[in-house]
Amino acid sequence: MATYVIGDIQGCYDAFRRLLDKAAFDPAHDQLWLAGDLVNRGPDNLSTLRFIKNLGDRALTVLGNHDLHLLGVDAQARKPGKKDTLRDVLDAPDRDELLDWLRRQPLIHRHGPYVLCHAGIPHIWTAAEAAGYAAEVTARLRQPDYREFLQQMYGNEPARWEPGLTGNERLRVIVNYCTRMRFVAPDGTLDFAAKKGSDQAPPGMRPWYDYPRLDADRHTVFLFGHWAALEGRTGKPRFIALDTGCVWGGKLTMLRLDDGARVDVDAA
Repeated sequence: MATYVIGDIQGCYDAFRRLLDKAAFDPAHDQLWLAGDLVNRGPDNLSTLRFIKNLGDRALTVLGNHDLHLLGVDAQARKPGKKDTLRDVLDAPDRDELLDWLRRQPLIHRHGPYVLCHAGIPHIWTAAEAAGYAAEVTARLRQPDYREFLQQMYGNEPARWEPGLTGNERLRVIVNYCTRMRFVAPDGTLDFAAKKGSDQAPPGMRPWYDYPRLDADRHTVFLFGHWAALEGRTGKPRFIALDTGCVWGGKLTMLRLDDGARVDVDAA
């Protein structure tokens, strides 16, 4: 039995299936972890969601910003963008079933020393704290009136965590750390504009993984996607980047946790 972790698929279903075949993934014995952004910008979001959902407990995913955006568009909280490719899901006969499954997925998955989160975990939180905050969002998305939260989910404010935050502002900043973060200031303030490589940080900012962690996290291994410009490299063995830009013509990458081996395939 092996555990595999895959970066952002974003509807690149053909590359996804070729990657599973190349790694000889066996759903009868192996486990698949997905770093979020299953959908959007790629050509076949519907097949991607159906395949992962049908794997049942052999696969788990955390939510990425594009997954949440799909839910937001469905809830009419935001109109589709010009680059969105979500129509195949929104027009599918099993749309409601797929979206109900998607909204029940977590923002963070922890297992042993590993923490899987789409964008990462800011240095101002321990892994345990982050998991607790993320669980607040998960619980809200699982409520019958979850669409009311999606109406308030979008936005860049507050740009920094404060323990006293409540309501939708609290949930929004948790979502932004877990699904949109790249560069942060020492106090945890988020920058939402810069999307280039780690060597092009805005003034006063650093990559989120470049700060000293709290002692409780010194053995934790962070697995994340979201940041294609890193090209799968952080230079830090405890921070493993898995988004290698498949949807932009790069590669789709898989990490085998058991031995640290990487497997990748080119975009179609």
